[in-house]
Parts: sequence; C-alpha cells; structure tokens
Amino acid sequence: MFPIKIKGEISVNKDYFVWVAFYSEFAEKLLSYVKDRKTLIEKIKAVYTAIDMRLPKLEKDNHIVDIDPFTVFGLFNKGITDANRITILRGIAKEFSMKATVPQSFNGIPVLNNQKATFYYFISERKDDDIKNLWEVFVSAMEYAKSHSEESRTALIKAYDAALLQKGIKWNLTMALYWICPYEYINLDSRNRWYICNPENMPQDFIESVDNFSTVPSGEQYLQINDRCRSILEKGNYRYKNFPELSYYAWIVSEEVNEEKRAIAAKDNQRSNVGEAIGDKNVQTTHYWIYSPGDNACMWDEFYDAEIMAIGWGEIGDLTTFATKDAMKQKMKECIDPTLSYKNAAHATWQFVNDMKPGDVVFVKKGMHRIVGRGIVTSGYLFDASRNDEYKNIRQMNWTNKGEWEHPGQAVMKTLTDITSYTDYVEKLNALFEDDEGEEIEEVEIQYPVYTAEDFLNEVYMSGSDYQILVNLLKNKKNIILQGAPGVGKTFAAKRLAYSMMGVKDSSRVMMVQFHQSYSYEDFIMGFRPATTGFELKKGPFYCFCKKAEMDSENDYFFIIDEINRGNLSKIFGELFMLIENDKRGVSLQLLYSDEKFSVPSNVYIIGMMNTADRSLAMLDYALRRRFAFFEFSPAFETEGFRVYRQGKHNKKFDNLVAAIEKLNVAIENDDTLGRGFRIGHSYFCTENEIDDMWLNAVITYEIVPLLNEYWFDEPSKVRDWEHVLREAIR
Repeated sequence: MFPIKIKGEISVNKDYFVWVAFYSEFAEKLLSYVKDRKTLIEKIKAVYTAIDMRLPKLEKDNHIVDIDPFTVFGLFNKGITDANRITILRGIAKEFSMKATVPQSFNGIPVLNNQKATFYYFISERKDDDIKNLWEVFVSAMEYAKSHSEESRTALIKAYDAALLQKGIKWNLTMALYWICPYEYINLDSRNRWYICNPENMPQDFIESVDNFSTVPSGEQYLQINDRCRSILEKGNYRYKNFPELSYYAWIVSEEVNEEKRAIAAKDNQRSNVGEAIGDKNVQTTHYWIYSPGDNACMWDEFYDAEIMAIGWGEIGDLTTFATKDAMKQKMKECIDPTLSYKNAAHATWQFVNDMKPGDVVFVKKGMHRIVGRGIVTSGYLFDASRNDEYKNIRQMNWTNKGEWEHPGQAVMKTLTDITSYTDYVEKLNALFEDDEGEEIEEVEIQYPVYTAEDFLNEVYMSGSDYQILVNLLKNKKNIILQGAPGVGKTFAAKRLAYSMMGVKDSSRVMMVQFHQSYSYEDFIMGFRPATTGFELKKGPFYCFCKKAEMDSENDYFFIIDEINRGNLSKIFGELFMLIENDKRGVSLQLLYSDEKFSVPSNVYIIGMMNTADRSLAMLDYALRRRFAFFEFSPAFETEGFRVYRQGKHNKKFDNLVAAIEKLNVAIENDDTLGRGFRIGHSYFCTENEIDDMWLNAVITYEIVPLLNEYWFDEPSKVRDWEHVLREAIR
C-alpha cells in the first residue's frame, strides 16, 4: 500500500457519536416488525407523509409489498443532505416513539449510493427469499451482539452467507451490520478498507491476512476479521479504541486526502474551472473514459484482480512532478525514443494524473471492437515504483463489470480518452451493461463544495430581499423565467441560483440547454432519429433528466433553458405543457412516441432565461406564461455588491463610464420605442482583469456601441451623440 499522510493530531468530538444511541435504539424497534412488515411499511409511509417528503422509490411502481430492515436504515444513510437526514430521523423518532436524541452529525457513517439504496432488487428481479434472508441476518446479528453464544454465531454465519449470494449484496452488508450495532460489527466500506490497509493504522500481519480485502469475506471470515480488529483496537496503541472511532478517523483522513485532491483540481488547466461563467468553478462532475489496459487488453485480468487501472510510461517517473504536458513529452523523448513525438502519450498521462477524478466511470476496451469491462475510479493518482514493468501509474478501481461486449462501431486507438462530451456514445456504452447480471458495487461518494445564499449574494449583484423573493417564487411555482436586458447576469445567476437552493455545487443535478427556432419535441423529449440501420427512438435531455430526478426524490434537480423564447414552445413541450404545472407534478400522461406513461417529478425545477431586448421574437405562448413565474433582472449598478466591486477597481475613468451608462439607461427607459427591457446591464463591466484604457475603449467600441446601433438603427445621430458621451467619460 501507499503511505497515507496524516496532518497532525485529530481531536475526536464525542458529539459525533450521538448517532450510535439513536441507531441502536431504532434497530431494537425494528425487531418487533419481523413478522409484521405490512405495519412497518405503513409506518415508513406515515413518516414521509408527516415530514412532507416524497417516499423514495422502493419498488418499480412504489407499490411496496415487503421491506427489509437494512433498506429502512438505508433511507437515511445515503447520499442526501444532512438537513434531509435530520428531517427523516425526526420523523422516525416521532412515529416510532424514540427516546434517543436525534443526531445532527453523520461524519464517519457509511452511506449507500442513491442509485442503489435498497438491499433487494425490485420484485420482478429478486428471488422469493431475498428479503426473508436479510431479516434473518438482522435478527441473528442482533442476537449474537447480545449473547455471543456459539449457537447465535452459527446462525449469523449461515444467514450472512445466504444473503451474500443475493444480487446486489456485497460490502454493503458489512455497512448494514455496523449501522445496527456500531460497537459490535466493523464497517468495511471503501473508506475503511482503504484506511485499514495502511501499516500506520493497523498491524502489518493483519493487513496481509485480509489480502487487502480483495474479495468480500464469507460469514466466518467476516466475524474473524471483526474479532481480531476489536482485539487490536482494545489492546493496541491506537487513537481509536472501537469501531465508531475507527470509522470516524478513516473519514477524517480520507477527507484530508480528498481536500488535497480538490486543491490540485483547482489549477487553471483542470476541468473544474471549465464553465466558470455559468457557475461551474470548483465543481466536480462525473467524467467518462475509454481505456485500454495494455496492448489488446493484455493486462486486464491482472488489473481486474488487483482492483486497479494502470497506464505505462513508468520510465519517466512520478507524473505529479511535471508542471506541463510539454515537460512530460520531453521526458519521454529523453527516456524512451527521441525520434517520436509522444503527443498522444503526454496527453494521456496528463489527463490520468490531473483530469481523472474519483467517481469517474471507466469503460475497458480490447482492440477497437470489444468492450471487456466497466468500473468506477476510487482513488487519486498513485505512483508505484515497486512494479517491475512499465505500468507504474495507478488508480484504484471498483470494477463493476467484467465480460465481453461488442463495441458500438469502432473504438479509438489511444490508451485513454475522455469521452464525456460524446453523450450518444456514452449512452450506448452504458446500455451495454443495463442487463448485465454482475453484482452492484458501492460507488464513490463525491464531496461537493458547499454553496449558500451568502455565496450567491457575494457573486450575483442582488439584494437579499430580492434573492428571497426569487427563491420563494421558484419553490412555489416550480418554474420560473429570468427575464431582462442583455448583460444583466441572467445566465451568470441561473446555475448559482440552483446551487444555492441545493446548498452544494452538485452539477450532476443541473442541466442546461438552449432553445432555438428549429428545436423540437423530438430533440427535447424523444423522437426517431437516423441511425446506421434506419431510424431509432432517442430520448431527449428533458426526459432523461426527469428520470434521473425520479430515482433521487430526496434531492432537488434544476433544468435550465437558455433563450427560452427563441423556441416554438408549444412544439417543444407538446403534451408536457400540463405536466410541468406545480399541481400536476407526478401526474402521468402517455408519451407520443413510446408505450410509456411519463410524469415530471416534483423535485424538478425549471429555470428559463429570456432576453427582453430581442425584438425579433414572438411573444411567449400564453399557456406557458400561466405555468411560469417571471422575475426581472435589472442592471445592478446601484447595488451594494457592484459598489464594492467598483471601489475595488480604483479607477476614476471606470467610475465615470459607469455613471454615463446609468444616464444612458434612463434615456433608454424613457424612449417610447425601447423601455426598461432594453437597458444595458452591469455584466459588460465585470472583469477579474485590471481595468486600463484599452479595456475601457474595447467595451465601448465592441459591446456598447453595436448594441446602440441595433436599438436606434433608424436614428444614427442619437447613437453618435451617446458614443461621444461615453468616450468623453474615459478621457
């Protein structure tokens, strides 16, 4: 294993372990429902009704016929906000008459991936005894925790092994045992396994005995690991003395590592800064890669067994020591062959160390016509100098699938390629695995940057009261249109509004499209499109986005439409006109092109943007107007935020130009042919660069004057007069 650097001492706040008492009491409560699961289901429904939250999808149609205790725990132990977790637990506390204090912190508690938060498959895919087996694990685990008798141990091993054979059961079973009896059963999620397999944190002989947790242990093996770990913690000289403390330390240290990786990701040339103008700075997104493990996938079996992916060019050393691609390229020439360009090789190594992130999805190819696997990146970049081959550049993986599938078309020849932007291609590759019977593997939880209302107001020049009005309008109506003149910051604000309402910069829950005159229902929802063999039914972005939101009902999703008034809205939305209404959310209608009932989930919010100065466009459809709230963005020259920004520039000419623009806006507003919607926005004057004469002249010449020529195309003298005023302001 690679060394883990720990920053100083970690202080353990005992408040972090309030959850233990609550979880333990709730587990005891669930014991009484072993033979009365119908009542349990009704009580769970009652919890969600009382807290006014939508019940997560627990069956395909959410007609729940049975449930296991670990899935019940999974309701509040998955990738949702802490606020939602607390709300759910408060509802549980009331419905189940709990005495323990509702926890406020969840650091160190393992969580499920939102896309696989049940311990069973839906009724059409699971076996008759699957849920029964999970209850037997639960009951026997509770009994063994109390008695530690040989009889109860044998019963637990038997039940555990039976459950482990079920589809979708893997390491998550150890997480479940930890939830119900945190001091009795060790959690072996990916964080803990990573932490334990470091000699600084556990004895070397123990690490060797578990073989780096290469496979999920059997029931007997798990209890042996459990017993030995407990003995080590009790007798050893470690800062953690029990399983909850161990998991907490693992969480702290892994977060330190993640923070270091996020710091690296903040470099200018990395993807996290792409799209900064619309609010994506420092946002981690899932990227998709196609990868060849050696020539003709010759290393695939080894890498799969070791749960790693690796690329060559190990001769040049640790890739983190190179500041640029060119430096990598030059080193390759020096170490390998000076006659070769190494353009593609340097690009691959650069992306492997700098662009790839935990949580990214990797498709494994063999040659140009076969796919042999898929997996999820679980670690940052590692350099393994001990390997005796060229494959020293490593990332740890959760390989979710292994087999052989026909590649759709011909794959690229390169070792590593980022295919994220090729959405149709990614969709086709994902489709290869939809019916695969491989076991579900826990995905890496992405830690998104926090983004608050205060952050929004620091970046968007708007008063706090206007922001609250904006948020309330969107919450109540579900659909809103941000309207205003060019340069008032509509696009700049749209994603930031979504992030502020989510509380985090989770770009996976935000999608943006732009309407135009030829945009159609077939583009937006679904329709038939040309394919190599004729026509195929393709799902559009809004359909896919709604389906994604439907599977994650506890979290809000935001669909942003730029230039919403440029499209033929009746044509684009079709029968969905009705479904986007707030009180029609969840109502299903038959789709035009498929034998499917479709609804718009209640957790989907639609944000449209409209340029009020575009006179070439028709008025919005009245039917759509009734379904949207409208919020006007105005020039923000008089806001406190812009005042502070302007003062920070320390430029008298800039101040004079802004004053002139404010006078110009008065003239525009009072012009009978124009009006408020044509005023010039503040965004034209926002820059992070130093303001000099060249910049000021460029804004006037290339941005403001062309706009005035459009406004007053039949009054050129008025344009000349105002151009003179603006240029005089910066003399």
